[in-house]
This record gives sequence, C-alpha cells and structure tokens, in this order.
Amino acid sequence: MNEQEMNRFDEQQETVETVNIDEIKNYINSPPANRGRRSLKKRRGMYPRYVYEIYDWVQTVALSIVIVVLAFTFVARQVRVDGHSMLQTLQHNDRLMVINTMLVGEYKRGDIVVLRKESLTEDLIVKRIIALGGETIDIDFSTGGVYIDGELLEEDYINNATINAAGTQFPLTVPEGSVFVMGDNRQGSSDSRDSRLGTVDERYLVGRAVLLLIPGEDYYTEEREWSRIGIL
Repeated sequence: MNEQEMNRFDEQQETVETVNIDEIKNYINSPPANRGRRSLKKRRGMYPRYVYEIYDWVQTVALSIVIVVLAFTFVARQVRVDGHSMLQTLQHNDRLMVINTMLVGEYKRGDIVVLRKESLTEDLIVKRIIALGGETIDIDFSTGGVYIDGELLEEDYINNATINAAGTQFPLTVPEGSVFVMGDNRQGSSDSRDSRLGTVDERYLVGRAVLLLIPGEDYYTEEREWSRIGIL
C-alpha cells in the first residue's frame, strides 16, 4: 500500500469514527422516548409488516382501555336503577351515566343523585334532592304538599302525592353539608322520610345522574321506550 492509499484509508477511518461518536452522543442526549422509536425503526425490517400492524393495534386498544378505566373511575360511572322508587322519571333497570361527585361542584334542588348508605343497604340508592343544607322542609301529608322555607314546592316530576310519613319528624331543618332526598314515586319510595336514612351527608353522594344510557322495561307496558334516552 503506497503513501497516497494510506492517507485515504486514514481519512475514511476518521470519518467512520466521527460518525459513530456523533451517533452515540445524539443517542445519549436524546429523550428516552426517541431512543425507543429509533430502535423500533431499526427493527421494522426484521418481521413481516402485519406483525407491526398487530403490535400498533394492540397498543391502541390497550391505551383505549386504560383511558376508559380512568374515566369511569375519576370522571363518570354507569349505574343501574334498582327498583321503582323513581317512577315515572326512571324505570327499574335503567342504565344511567353518573358524574363523579368531585366534578359536580355544588348540588342543586332537583338533581337526581346516586348515594351510598351501607348502614341501610349495600346497594347504590338513586333519589332526587328536595332540600339543601340550611333549608327547612315541611310536608303536609293530608294534601301531599312539600314546603321549603314556607313556600310550596312545585313538583311536576312526581308520580303520586306525598301522603305517607315514615318516621321523620317535620318541619325539619336540613343540617349544613347534608341534603334531603325523596323518590319521585312518593308512595313507593323509602327515602329521607324514613328515619333510618334521614338527611344524607354529602360525603355519601357518589355523583349526579346526567344521562339515561339504556332504558329498562316500562313498569306498566313492560316495553323499552328507547325515546327516553337522553339528558336527565
């Protein structure tokens, strides 16, 4: 090998070494996510194309499942109505979307809520808020009239009149941080009129029902009315 060839060989070696060193520096300084993508790109030619398509599909499905699980844990959940205490607004086996109480903010009179009272039942309870903390509720069981701070409450959602008591003494001032709840089917609902439940501490509220997802069979017709699907 003559001197000219030796010089050309040395220059090539320096170029290769420089490139390799630069690649190593770039790899070290790059974010870990980019390193994975580079490694994946290098492996793309190792297997048939469908293998990578399946891999990408599995990644997408796994990510979707994680998002759904997190959403139903921290944002909303699906709750099944058990019983007929909310007729005619809700039917037995209706499926509701319920917003987590942490995202509700302040509850309002008329909200349909899901609550938990394990001392009474292990099942979730679906009722409507009638009175808020600090308000005084009174019920005239002879006429069925419900009064909040002395004013008659207009209730176009009830299935029948509030004419049966269940142990709670009225008038009653709802403690701060609590709510008074009743079912819309007043003559077929165990609710805050029952001294076993009474007023409900807001900490027992799971969330507010905002959407009817899947209707249950109608109590009277035994048919599903799909037109009921929508915002509550």
